[in-house]
Amino acid sequence: MFRKLVLALALVLLNTQGHAMSAWDFTFDSIDGKPLSLSDYKGKALLVVNTASQCGFTPQYKGLQALWSHYRDKGLVVLGVPSNDFGGQEPGTAAEIKQFCEVNFDVDFPLTAKQKVVGGEAHPFYRWIAAEFGEGAAPRWNFHKYLIDASGQMVGAYPSRVAPESEEMRKAIEAALPQ
Repeated sequence: MFRKLVLALALVLLNTQGHAMSAWDFTFDSIDGKPLSLSDYKGKALLVVNTASQCGFTPQYKGLQALWSHYRDKGLVVLGVPSNDFGGQEPGTAAEIKQFCEVNFDVDFPLTAKQKVVGGEAHPFYRWIAAEFGEGAAPRWNFHKYLIDASGQMVGAYPSRVAPESEEMRKAIEAALPQ
């Protein structure tokens, strides 16, 4: 509770000091337990996806890896955010999640530690999305995608049913890539 209060106060102070919040203001823990600051991706497009290993949409890992492989040298970072928020479909430990992704989908894009992505306990990045863009922008299920442009602003949100390799996603990513 105290941590949430401090975070909320910090967000208010940042906003009242004339600083427009962006994705670059947030840090996750990586799946390996190290700090993963989104500010490290300044100047790149970022696709943030809440993931789960036991979901009907889990095969989207293949499409996410394909996007990462195709666009990473052009300035795209794919970031997987494992979450157990929907249907208990990500019950594993960090080591189990990482192994599952590597063995089954050859994932080598960055993954965070498991996070809450909805509600009052959601990671601050997801609370920022809901505060900035309305509760309707919060993930409704696993494999919800947020596209962030090179300046750290969200330029698109895509529900689970939008496949990573779809024409819609490719066009949006190409438009968001750094010039």
